[in-house]
Order: sequence, then C-alpha cells, then structure tokens
Amino acid sequence: MAQALELAREAAAAGEVPVGCVIVRDGRVVGRGRNRREERQATASHAEMEAIAQANAALGTWRLEDCELYVTLEPCPMCAGAILNARIRRVWYGARDEAFGACGGVTNLFMEDFPNRPALVGGILEEPCRQVLGAFFAGLRGGR
Repeated sequence: MAQALELAREAAAAGEVPVGCVIVRDGRVVGRGRNRREERQATASHAEMEAIAQANAALGTWRLEDCELYVTLEPCPMCAGAILNARIRRVWYGARDEAFGACGGVTNLFMEDFPNRPALVGGILEEPCRQVLGAFFAGLRGGR
C-alpha cells in the first residue's frame, strides 16, 4: 500500500485526483497505476485500470486470479467491474469513497452474486490515504 500511496502523491503533483494502485503476484509488483484522467482526457484512466492493463501485459494474460490489488481509494463501479472480470483474488483499499465507492461506500458489487468475487479488506493506511485526498481537494478549493 505504501507504493500505491506514493503513486497517489505523484498523481496529485500532476494535478490528478490522488489515487494510486499496485497489483502484486507472489510478492512481486506486476502492475502500477495512478489516475491520469486529466492528462489523457479519458474517463477510464483510473489507477486500477492502468495497473490492471500493466499486469495483463507483464503476465501475458487477462486472468489475474493469483494477484492482489492495493489501491488508496475504494474502487468505483467501473474499476470494481474490471477487478471482477480480471478475477483478482483480493482487494486492499485505503480510504472509503462515500460518493462513488463500489465496495461499500455507496454499494458493494463484491457482495453480489458474481463468480470469482475477490476478498475485500478496507482501511489499509486509511489516514495517510485520506490525508492525500483531503490536501488535494483543499488545494482545489483554495485556488478558486
């Protein structure tokens, strides 16, 4: 999660909502991502989507069933859907997202009757994850 938090800080420095994600298989990072929606002007350029794509390329498969995903903010419905489709076995997240969270913040897609649902662990380094987000949005409000 510390690596995901560093990616979130990189996102913030680039003017992106500070979310970072890493995917791990057998103790080795196989995918990294950070938000890049502003940079790419692309709706799907979320940290999880970038990390999943990188893990797919590194492992040569779309199936990530032996992988665990660490992300600083609770995944949104789009990213939760990608996680389900990738068959990731466990998701660790930092801060809860009361606006778009799909792992309990608003809804929980991982509680629905989908096959290959991942285990879910929330609140990992929650306070530092929340602080990075809070500082970013306070800076935006202060710049108005």
